[in-house]
Amino acid sequence: QVHLVESGGGLVQAGGSLRLSCAASGIIFSVHAMNWYRQAPGKQREWVATISSSEGTNYVESVKGRFTISRDNTKSTVYLQMNSLEPEDTGVYYCSTFRMRQYWGQGTQVTVSS
Repeated sequence: QVHLVESGGGLVQAGGSLRLSCAASGIIFSVHAMNWYRQAPGKQREWVATISSSEGTNYVESVKGRFTISRDNTKSTVYLQMNSLEPEDTGVYYCSTFRMRQYWGQGTQVTVSS
């Protein structure tokens, strides 16, 4: 049973930082790629970042240089460090992984005020 739980969202002013966490269970965490997505109000869910089992990373162009995805296999947790936040980063952030199908956490709200 795959279960993902995000945390760390909140309200921050433009230019500020947040670190999101996603705790995973029900998978052999160390061999799975992990992903972050976000969904802004009225918009489609957007892929944000991926970290592979070998810790290679990829980011959507709009967050490159500002966001960093990382993982701690001893804690079965993936993180998203978000710096220099902009109002356009506002949305619900979800982590996900694949095991036969794509699994999603419940999301954590990030709100960036100008």
